[in-house]
Amino acid sequence: MEKEFYLGDIVETKKQHPCGSKQWEIIRLGADIKIKCLGCDRIVMLPRTKFEKSIKKIVKQNIPTTE
Repeated sequence: MEKEFYLGDIVETKKQHPCGSKQWEIIRLGADIKIKCLGCDRIVMLPRTKFEKSIKKIVKQNIPTTE
């Protein structure tokens, strides 16, 4: 089962960031995914496969509307 991710989603990781936060905002999607820590605003870029393995749950999903 492949998860759907969108720009602006807030996700929770399995491991904590050194600042103590587990919540990240997705700021770039593609083969690599760029995420921003909500605790200290650090930006990290990960390959999609590694990102999908490290995600515990989607806290807030930002589903785009099509009109």
